Amino acid sequence: MEVQIRPLHPSIGAECTGVDLRRPLSPDAVAAIERGMDQRAVLVFPKQDITDEQQIAFSKDFGRLETTFGGNVRRAGEHRLGKEFADVSNLDQHGRLLAQNDRNRMFNLGNQLWHSDSSFRSPPSKYSLLSGRVIPEKGPDTEFADMRAAYDALDAETKARVENLVCHHSLMYSRGQLGFTEFSDEEKAKFKPVRQRLVRAHPVTGRKSLFLASHIGVIEGWPVPEARAFIRDLIEHATRREFVYAHKWRPFDLVMWDNRQTMHRVRRFDDTRYVRDVRRTTVAGDAPTIEQVADKVA
Repeated sequence: MEVQIRPLHPSIGAECTGVDLRRPLSPDAVAAIERGMDQRAVLVFPKQDITDEQQIAFSKDFGRLETTFGGNVRRAGEHRLGKEFADVSNLDQHGRLLAQNDRNRMFNLGNQLWHSDSSFRSPPSKYSLLSGRVIPEKGPDTEFADMRAAYDALDAETKARVENLVCHHSLMYSRGQLGFTEFSDEEKAKFKPVRQRLVRAHPVTGRKSLFLASHIGVIEGWPVPEARAFIRDLIEHATRREFVYAHKWRPFDLVMWDNRQTMHRVRRFDDTRYVRDVRRTTVAGDAPTIEQVADKVA
Protein backbone atom coordinates (compact mmCIF):
# COMPACT_ATOMS: atom_id res chain seq x y z
CA MET A 1 0.00 0.00 0.00
CA GLU A 2 1.04 3.58 -0.57
CA VAL A 3 1.31 6.07 2.26
CA GLN A 4 -1.96 7.98 2.56
CA ILE A 5 -2.38 11.19 4.55
CA ARG A 6 -5.82 12.51 5.52
CA PRO A 7 -6.06 15.93 7.22
CA LEU A 8 -7.71 16.01 10.66
CA HIS A 9 -7.73 19.80 11.15
CA PRO A 10 -7.64 22.84 8.84
CA SER A 11 -3.93 23.50 9.38
CA ILE A 12 -2.37 20.86 11.66
CA GLY A 13 -2.65 17.11 12.11
CA ALA A 14 -3.35 14.24 9.72
CA GLU A 15 -3.96 10.51 9.84
CA CYS A 16 -1.29 8.44 8.12
CA THR A 17 -2.24 5.00 6.80
CA GLY A 18 -0.75 2.50 4.38
CA VAL A 19 2.23 1.64 6.60
CA ASP A 20 2.92 -1.17 9.07
CA LEU A 21 5.42 0.02 11.66
CA ARG A 22 6.21 -3.57 12.64
CA ARG A 23 8.17 -3.88 9.37
CA PRO A 24 11.01 -1.84 7.85
CA LEU A 25 9.81 1.02 5.66
CA SER A 26 11.01 1.73 2.15
CA PRO A 27 12.91 4.97 1.46
CA ASP A 28 9.88 6.19 -0.51
CA ALA A 29 7.58 5.61 2.48
CA VAL A 30 9.97 7.44 4.83
CA ALA A 31 10.16 10.36 2.37
CA ALA A 32 6.35 10.49 2.11
CA ILE A 33 6.03 10.60 5.90
CA GLU A 34 8.58 13.41 6.12
CA ARG A 35 6.66 15.38 3.49
CA GLY A 36 3.52 14.87 5.52
CA MET A 37 5.30 16.10 8.65
CA ASP A 38 6.59 19.18 6.85
CA GLN A 39 3.04 20.11 5.82
CA ARG A 40 0.85 18.88 8.71
CA ALA A 41 3.34 18.88 11.64
CA VAL A 42 1.42 16.07 13.44
CA LEU A 43 0.76 12.59 12.02
CA VAL A 44 -1.42 9.92 13.65
CA PHE A 45 -0.63 6.27 12.82
CA PRO A 46 -3.62 4.18 14.01
CA LYS A 47 -3.55 0.53 15.12
CA GLN A 48 0.22 0.17 15.43
CA ASP A 49 0.72 -2.58 18.02
CA ILE A 50 4.50 -2.37 18.14
CA THR A 51 7.32 -3.38 20.45
CA ASP A 52 9.91 -1.03 21.90
CA GLU A 53 12.44 -2.32 19.37
CA GLN A 54 10.09 -1.63 16.47
CA GLN A 55 9.40 1.88 17.73
CA ILE A 56 13.12 2.56 18.00
CA ALA A 57 13.74 1.24 14.47
CA PHE A 58 10.96 3.39 12.99
CA SER A 59 12.16 6.47 14.88
CA LYS A 60 15.72 6.02 13.58
CA ASP A 61 14.42 6.33 10.01
CA PHE A 62 14.24 10.07 10.72
CA GLY A 63 17.55 10.69 12.48
CA ARG A 64 19.61 10.15 15.59
CA LEU A 65 17.67 9.53 18.80
CA GLU A 66 18.07 11.56 21.95
CA THR A 67 19.09 9.87 25.18
CA THR A 68 16.20 10.92 27.35
CA PHE A 69 17.37 10.16 30.90
CA GLY A 70 18.48 13.79 31.35
CA GLY A 71 14.94 15.15 30.98
CA ASN A 72 13.47 13.96 34.28
CA VAL A 73 14.23 13.49 37.98
CA ARG A 74 14.26 9.70 38.04
CA ARG A 75 17.28 8.39 39.88
CA ALA A 76 19.46 5.42 38.95
CA GLY A 77 17.39 2.27 39.32
CA GLU A 78 14.06 4.07 38.86
CA HIS A 79 13.91 3.81 35.06
CA ARG A 80 11.28 1.47 33.65
CA LEU A 81 12.33 1.81 30.00
CA GLY A 82 15.59 2.02 28.05
CA LYS A 83 17.60 5.19 27.51
CA GLU A 84 15.96 5.77 24.11
CA PHE A 85 12.58 6.37 25.78
CA ALA A 86 11.05 9.25 27.67
CA ASP A 87 8.73 7.51 30.12
CA VAL A 88 5.75 9.86 30.30
CA SER A 89 3.50 7.19 31.78
CA ASN A 90 2.21 7.15 35.36
CA LEU A 91 4.08 3.95 36.29
CA ASP A 92 7.14 3.26 38.42
CA GLN A 93 10.00 0.92 37.49
CA HIS A 94 7.94 -2.07 38.64
CA GLY A 95 4.92 -1.17 36.49
CA ARG A 96 2.86 0.07 39.45
CA LEU A 97 0.91 3.34 39.57
CA LEU A 98 2.94 6.21 40.97
CA ALA A 99 1.68 7.41 44.36
CA GLN A 100 0.06 10.84 44.49
CA ASN A 101 3.02 12.40 46.30
CA ASP A 102 5.71 10.56 44.32
CA ARG A 103 8.36 13.04 43.19
CA ASN A 104 8.46 11.60 39.66
CA ARG A 105 4.69 11.98 39.32
CA MET A 106 4.75 15.59 40.49
CA PHE A 107 7.57 16.40 38.06
CA ASN A 108 5.64 14.79 35.18
CA LEU A 109 2.60 16.97 35.93
CA GLY A 110 4.55 19.61 34.03
CA ASN A 111 3.51 17.78 30.85
CA GLN A 112 0.07 19.32 31.37
CA LEU A 113 1.60 22.72 30.58
CA TRP A 114 2.03 23.81 26.96
CA HIS A 115 5.56 22.94 25.86
CA SER A 116 7.86 21.79 23.09
CA ASP A 117 9.83 18.62 23.83
CA SER A 118 13.52 19.19 24.54
CA SER A 119 13.42 22.95 23.99
CA PHE A 120 15.68 22.90 27.07
CA ARG A 121 18.40 21.11 25.04
CA SER A 122 20.83 22.37 22.45
CA PRO A 123 20.12 21.60 19.75
CA PRO A 124 16.39 21.19 20.47
CA SER A 125 14.63 18.10 19.16
CA LYS A 126 13.21 17.46 15.70
CA TYR A 127 10.42 14.89 16.10
CA SER A 128 8.68 13.16 19.00
CA LEU A 129 6.99 9.77 18.53
CA LEU A 130 4.56 8.66 21.23
CA SER A 131 3.18 5.12 21.28
CA GLY A 132 0.00 4.48 23.27
CA ARG A 133 0.40 1.00 24.75
CA VAL A 134 -2.29 1.21 27.48
CA ILE A 135 -4.89 3.98 27.17
CA PRO A 136 -7.56 4.80 29.81
CA GLU A 137 -11.14 4.75 28.55
CA LYS A 138 -11.72 8.33 29.71
CA GLY A 139 -8.75 10.02 28.14
CA PRO A 140 -6.74 12.13 28.46
CA ASP A 141 -6.45 13.90 25.11
CA THR A 142 -3.19 15.38 23.89
CA GLU A 143 -3.53 18.84 22.32
CA PHE A 144 -1.24 20.21 19.62
CA ALA A 145 -0.97 23.89 18.72
CA ASP A 146 0.20 25.07 15.30
CA MET A 147 3.03 27.54 15.91
CA ARG A 148 3.17 28.46 12.21
CA ALA A 149 -0.46 29.58 12.12
CA ALA A 150 0.05 31.37 15.45
CA TYR A 151 2.99 33.32 14.02
CA ASP A 152 1.09 34.18 10.83
CA ALA A 153 -1.79 35.59 12.91
CA LEU A 154 0.41 38.07 14.80
CA ASP A 155 0.06 41.73 13.86
CA ALA A 156 3.00 43.40 12.12
CA GLU A 157 4.12 45.26 15.24
CA THR A 158 4.33 42.08 17.32
CA LYS A 159 6.13 40.20 14.54
CA ALA A 160 8.77 42.93 14.49
CA ARG A 161 9.04 42.81 18.28
CA VAL A 162 9.60 39.05 18.52
CA GLU A 163 11.80 38.61 15.46
CA ASN A 164 15.21 38.72 17.17
CA LEU A 165 14.35 37.82 20.76
CA VAL A 166 16.34 35.12 22.55
CA CYS A 167 14.80 33.17 25.43
CA HIS A 168 16.23 30.91 28.13
CA HIS A 169 14.57 27.48 28.45
CA SER A 170 14.83 25.14 31.44
CA LEU A 171 12.77 22.41 33.07
CA MET A 172 13.21 24.34 36.32
CA TYR A 173 11.16 27.22 34.89
CA SER A 174 8.22 25.06 33.81
CA ARG A 175 8.15 22.98 36.99
CA GLY A 176 8.49 26.14 39.07
CA GLN A 177 5.11 27.26 37.70
CA LEU A 178 3.58 24.29 39.53
CA GLY A 179 5.44 24.92 42.78
CA PHE A 180 8.02 22.20 42.09
CA THR A 181 11.11 24.15 43.12
CA GLU A 182 13.29 21.79 45.14
CA PHE A 183 16.17 20.61 42.99
CA SER A 184 19.45 19.01 43.97
CA ASP A 185 22.73 20.59 42.88
CA GLU A 186 23.10 17.78 40.35
CA GLU A 187 19.64 18.50 38.93
CA LYS A 188 20.33 22.25 38.78
CA ALA A 189 23.42 21.52 36.72
CA LYS A 190 21.51 19.07 34.49
CA PHE A 191 18.67 21.56 33.92
CA LYS A 192 20.91 24.57 33.31
CA PRO A 193 19.05 27.02 31.00
CA VAL A 194 19.67 26.98 27.25
CA ARG A 195 19.30 29.89 24.82
CA GLN A 196 16.78 29.61 21.98
CA ARG A 197 15.38 32.00 19.40
CA LEU A 198 11.73 32.92 19.84
CA VAL A 199 11.12 32.90 16.07
CA ARG A 200 12.49 30.13 13.90
CA ALA A 201 12.10 29.07 10.27
CA HIS A 202 11.45 25.50 9.15
CA PRO A 203 14.50 24.16 7.26
CA VAL A 204 12.41 22.65 4.44
CA THR A 205 9.35 24.84 3.98
CA GLY A 206 10.89 28.09 5.22
CA ARG A 207 7.73 28.93 7.19
CA LYS A 208 8.31 30.94 10.33
CA SER A 209 6.90 29.83 13.66
CA LEU A 210 6.94 30.80 17.32
CA PHE A 211 9.25 28.65 19.45
CA LEU A 212 7.25 28.76 22.67
CA ALA A 213 7.18 26.56 25.78
CA SER A 214 6.39 26.72 29.45
CA HIS A 215 10.13 26.05 29.83
CA ILE A 216 10.82 29.74 29.03
CA GLY A 217 11.78 31.84 32.05
CA VAL A 218 13.91 34.64 30.61
CA ILE A 219 13.97 36.91 27.57
CA GLU A 220 17.43 38.35 27.18
CA GLY A 221 17.50 42.07 27.94
CA TRP A 222 14.05 42.12 29.56
CA PRO A 223 13.05 42.31 33.23
CA VAL A 224 11.90 38.84 34.28
CA PRO A 225 8.31 39.80 35.25
CA GLU A 226 7.80 41.59 31.93
CA ALA A 227 9.31 38.68 30.00
CA ARG A 228 7.12 36.08 31.68
CA ALA A 229 3.97 38.15 31.22
CA PHE A 230 4.79 38.58 27.52
CA ILE A 231 5.45 34.85 27.03
CA ARG A 232 2.17 34.08 28.78
CA ASP A 233 0.33 36.39 26.38
CA LEU A 234 2.01 34.73 23.38
CA ILE A 235 1.08 31.25 24.62
CA GLU A 236 -2.53 32.35 25.12
CA HIS A 237 -2.53 33.66 21.55
CA ALA A 238 -0.85 30.55 20.12
CA THR A 239 -3.28 28.12 21.78
CA ARG A 240 -6.52 29.65 20.55
CA ARG A 241 -8.97 26.93 19.52
CA GLU A 242 -8.53 27.55 15.79
CA PHE A 243 -4.83 26.67 16.07
CA VAL A 244 -5.28 23.46 18.11
CA TYR A 245 -5.83 19.82 17.16
CA ALA A 246 -6.94 17.63 20.09
CA HIS A 247 -6.04 13.97 19.70
CA LYS A 248 -8.36 11.44 21.34
CA TRP A 249 -6.18 8.43 22.02
CA ARG A 250 -7.06 4.88 21.05
CA PRO A 251 -5.02 1.84 22.04
CA PHE A 252 -1.92 1.45 19.87
CA ASP A 253 -2.08 4.85 18.24
CA LEU A 254 1.36 6.22 17.47
CA VAL A 255 1.44 10.01 17.20
CA MET A 256 4.43 11.76 15.66
CA TRP A 257 4.92 15.52 15.83
CA ASP A 258 7.43 18.15 14.76
CA ASN A 259 8.68 20.10 17.78
CA ARG A 260 9.98 22.81 15.44
CA GLN A 261 6.42 23.68 14.39
CA THR A 262 4.19 22.76 17.33
CA MET A 263 3.57 23.03 21.03
CA HIS A 264 1.56 20.42 22.95
CA ARG A 265 0.17 19.36 26.31
CA VAL A 266 -1.59 16.36 27.83
CA ARG A 267 -4.87 17.03 29.59
CA ARG A 268 -5.54 16.15 33.21
CA PHE A 269 -6.96 12.74 34.18
CA ASP A 270 -7.14 10.55 37.29
CA ASP A 271 -3.62 9.19 37.03
CA THR A 272 -3.66 7.67 40.52
CA ARG A 273 -6.43 5.23 39.48
CA TYR A 274 -5.97 4.45 35.78
CA VAL A 275 -2.87 3.21 33.95
CA ARG A 276 -1.64 5.26 31.02
CA ASP A 277 1.39 3.57 29.47
CA VAL A 278 2.75 5.82 26.72
CA ARG A 279 6.33 5.66 25.48
CA ARG A 280 8.12 8.47 23.65
CA THR A 281 11.14 8.32 21.42
CA THR A 282 12.66 11.62 20.36
CA VAL A 283 14.60 12.40 17.18
CA ALA A 284 17.41 14.84 17.92
CA GLY A 285 17.69 18.15 16.13
CA ASP A 286 20.70 18.92 13.97
CA ALA A 287 21.37 22.59 14.72
CA PRO A 288 20.92 25.16 17.48
CA THR A 289 18.35 27.89 16.94
CA ILE A 290 20.96 30.60 17.37
CA GLU A 291 24.34 30.91 15.72
CA GLN A 292 26.39 30.77 18.89
CA VAL A 293 27.87 27.35 19.64
CA ALA A 294 28.40 28.19 23.32
CA ASP A 295 24.69 28.50 24.01
CA LYS A 296 24.48 27.41 27.65
CA VAL A 297 23.86 30.28 30.02
CA ALA A 298 25.09 30.91 33.52
